[in-house]
Amino acid sequence: MKPANRCENITPFIVMEILEKIHKMEAEGIDVIHMEIGEPDFNVPECVNKAGIDAFWGNETHYTHSLGDIRLREAICEYHKTTYNTTIDPGQVLVTSGTSPAMLLLFSALVNPGDEIIISDPHYACYANFINYVQGVPVKVQVTEKEGFVYTPKAIEEKITSKTKAIFINSPSNPTGNVIPKKRMQQIVDIAEDNNLYVISDEIYHGLVYEGKEHSIYEFTDNAFVLNGFSKLFAMTGLRLGYLIAPQQFVRALQILQQNFFICANSVAQLAGAAALKDAHKETKAMRETYNKRRIYVIERLRKMGLGITIEPTGAFYVFANAKHISNDSYALAFDILKKAHVGVTPGIDFGANGEGYLRFSYANSMDNLKIGLDRLEGYLKEL
Repeated sequence: MKPANRCENITPFIVMEILEKIHKMEAEGIDVIHMEIGEPDFNVPECVNKAGIDAFWGNETHYTHSLGDIRLREAICEYHKTTYNTTIDPGQVLVTSGTSPAMLLLFSALVNPGDEIIISDPHYACYANFINYVQGVPVKVQVTEKEGFVYTPKAIEEKITSKTKAIFINSPSNPTGNVIPKKRMQQIVDIAEDNNLYVISDEIYHGLVYEGKEHSIYEFTDNAFVLNGFSKLFAMTGLRLGYLIAPQQFVRALQILQQNFFICANSVAQLAGAAALKDAHKETKAMRETYNKRRIYVIERLRKMGLGITIEPTGAFYVFANAKHISNDSYALAFDILKKAHVGVTPGIDFGANGEGYLRFSYANSMDNLKIGLDRLEGYLKEL
């Protein structure tokens, strides 16, 4: 007996394997600096703590509506109105136990076997696995360092076929930290509309932009899906809370899937999320300012070490640096850095074939730790 065939198409998430290796090293007493994992090092805002405690002691611990607690869905709509000047109906919002379940439900409702979804290469490691899991086909479009790892319209158009169902965008991006400019987003929407395609927009890093402004896909079209959640901007990773905004014609199918697979998201976390959207502005502003100081520092240090950063990332908390002059095997390089320098970094190959030769550095760590980690990395590179 062996696992189902569908499991064979799911590739390991390398950054988690690195993290698990680090945990083993730390258990042996080895001090490791974390620059591999994309998890905020901040605690949740105080209003989130209070709302969660109040919800728990107020016995808000029962099943909610399968689409989500109406108080949170209304807060999401209000947040989108205030932030993007877009009008979202609460009936379009599906609250989930993190953004990953939202993605699973979305692709389950949208993709028939053989349907193609255009994604960038490099891309967040799990995108292709979700698409493969529902028997779709991830069609990868190479994005280049020279273009800031942003799609070009021509590259998208060359990949569109009769089987294409949607174009997937992620801005700010994991792993690159780059933001799609407004003009380019409009061009992507124009291509989608000309070809009767949907746009899927992963907006999980919205709110973490340090130059310019990020844009929601609903500013450009209603023929789109938005994936978002509370893990990054509000540092609520362990509370597992996300949401999907979908065209109305998909909501009933998504609701039925939610009822069967997950029932509903955590009731206490949902009310904590509503508080985050309404009252955490001061804390998120402070986090954003701190991240920006780290971003500037990490970019400067990596460049001085000779790592390539053609266009500076302006969002999320990642720097995707070119290390091809050191090695074309980013997997081996990342594990060698971990072994010899005791610094965790993520190999570019984790994010697609076009990410090979790059390393992703997360600056979701304290400035003191980042200085230690980069000093160790500098020493490692000098030894090479």
